[in-house]
Amino acid sequence: MNFRNALTLGTVATLMLGTTARADDLRDAARDLFTPVPSTIPALNDNIVTPEKIDLGKALFFDPRMSASGVFSCNSCHNLATGGDDNMPVSIGHGWQTGPRNSPTVLNAVFNTAQFWDGRAPDLAEQAKGPVQAGVEMANTPENVLATLNSMPQYVGWFQAAFPSEADPVSFDNFAKAIEAFEATLITPAPFDAWLNGDDNALNAQQKRGLEVFIEAGCASCHNGVNLGGNGYYPFGLIERPGADILPEDDKGRYQVTATVDDQYVFRASPLRNIALTAPYFHSGNVWSLQTAVEVMAESQLGTDLAAEESEAITAFLQSLTGEMPAVVYPVLPPETALTPRPTGEVLP
Repeated sequence: MNFRNALTLGTVATLMLGTTARADDLRDAARDLFTPVPSTIPALNDNIVTPEKIDLGKALFFDPRMSASGVFSCNSCHNLATGGDDNMPVSIGHGWQTGPRNSPTVLNAVFNTAQFWDGRAPDLAEQAKGPVQAGVEMANTPENVLATLNSMPQYVGWFQAAFPSEADPVSFDNFAKAIEAFEATLITPAPFDAWLNGDDNALNAQQKRGLEVFIEAGCASCHNGVNLGGNGYYPFGLIERPGADILPEDDKGRYQVTATVDDQYVFRASPLRNIALTAPYFHSGNVWSLQTAVEVMAESQLGTDLAAEESEAITAFLQSLTGEMPAVVYPVLPPETALTPRPTGEVLP
């Protein structure tokens, strides 16, 4: 199926007038497909966001003592200074083991339908529980996390302030909810949002041309919505499967979650906000050039060989998705006590 010919989203087919589409028509077409980043923190399921919960979640996000070794924090793999990921093909974790997949960005992750490349976590709270317990990541246990938190009176006080209606607020569920609340603040309005909202000068001519090609070629069939992706699952290699260096044969994607044959090599469409900051690309992390990644997707998903001018223009458009980071002040963490569990496990290579 060639999405260049089959694109039916919105009113693109009737609004676009080749490469010379009027600015108003292009914006109208884009508004049918994409949504600007909201100006307020989005509501979470069963988790009211409060300043106390955000502050607690920030401390937990940066605290390496949430790992068994005392070395790795959430920020280790989702570094807020480098686009919300670690800019590594695959992340390094406990005992200097490497994980199986590239680390997705935490920025704007609250807008994803589900978390992880295979969508196995329905929300950020559930996602926060995974790396803590994964043997190749933080290699900890919920019991040891709670023992660590309860050993520090300042953490206990912070949990009481964040969850004031609960008799015993220091729980693994609340640990995850606090991290989710903090991560929900990590939204990055970008020049593309300003353009969607009516600022003609927010995008340059090449970026507008790239947006045209992005829509016309069919990229927006999978990369749409507020996060330009993160809201659907698709086979990688729909038209032409890429080589094993990009699509490793032993990683069958969502099949490992559902055990459904049709889900083999199916992955969640990558959200594209801040994509210019998060090389290397794909779940394998083996493509370092954004333009090359664009060309791989055009060939494998759309069956299209983009002209150099087209791939360069799309790449320029994707750079307009690089947003403004919220100010994050590095937290001063609670001091340990004699009761705080000591680091365990292999910490040297």
